[in-house]
Amino acid sequence: MKEKVDMGAPANSGNVSPFSGLACANWNRRPIAVMEAADLSVRPDSGFSDADLVLEMPAITASITRLMPVYVCNDPPEVGSIRSTRHDYIALAAGWNAILTHWGGSHFAADILDKGTLAKGGAVDDLDLNGSMGHKAPECGFRKEGIPAPDNGFAKFSTLLDCAQKAGYDMTDKFSGYPHQAEAPLDQRPVGGHLRVGFAGPYAVDYDYDKATNTYLRSWNKVADLDANNQKRNAPKNVAVVIATSEQIEGQYNNVQIGDPQFDTVTEGDAYYYINGQEIKGRWKKDKSSWNTKLFMYDSNGQEVKFAPGQIWVEVLEPGQALKWTPQQ
Repeated sequence: MKEKVDMGAPANSGNVSPFSGLACANWNRRPIAVMEAADLSVRPDSGFSDADLVLEMPAITASITRLMPVYVCNDPPEVGSIRSTRHDYIALAAGWNAILTHWGGSHFAADILDKGTLAKGGAVDDLDLNGSMGHKAPECGFRKEGIPAPDNGFAKFSTLLDCAQKAGYDMTDKFSGYPHQAEAPLDQRPVGGHLRVGFAGPYAVDYDYDKATNTYLRSWNKVADLDANNQKRNAPKNVAVVIATSEQIEGQYNNVQIGDPQFDTVTEGDAYYYINGQEIKGRWKKDKSSWNTKLFMYDSNGQEVKFAPGQIWVEVLEPGQALKWTPQQ
């Protein structure tokens, strides 16, 4: 039987993105999520600056990360390096009602994707550019010359939209969204602030709060993180850090306990939010009873956090990894 998408009560009013809260022509278009590499050899990646939300999460416990930008409003010319998916990313993409684009995946992911699309009672709609699992769509991506495999997988975003339509997927968004607040006026913002998200080695991330733009300037391995498409600095309006246990379940495959219906026993944990230059402590929750329940983000009063209008960057950090916010008033 087909599962229902978590539609809930809309978190925003008007013709705005359910993730960023910004008005745009594509506000009710089905989200497209893309698995992308974090490897040093492929930095800078293509397309992050145009995403409504970006997820960064361990692909191996206490080691490498992998990213999943989610697009509603903007159409980047190109996305990549596109890499394989893992089962725990599927649970998050499904909760956001996103079409998951990937280049193959683990056998745990294949067990989920090979059960079929949403219309056939599966967990998620997907496009597999490797053609090995789920909805096989090898014609929708390409291998870029001059970049060694497996990091040379890319796609034109316009092609992904065409492929999703040809697959017969519903292209109307049904995600209830995240609530938003008014952006803090300039005279109410702090002078600055520094956030350290201590992923292992070269995967560590730093954010420097910029008062003038009310954004968090992102650095990767102490290098300014740029979008390869346009050379823009990746600078989200909001950073959400959720603390979730990561554990190896087989060889190089791990599981992040963040609401996967098959593996997880933990469905909530601590969270820290960086909005308008301030740190807010709270909790995250994700019901594992269904694939398509959203990742809820709450403040210390149990209310959903209200983000500033703009891009959200979600960092999934393991317990014990460094997280430090240094305010500058």
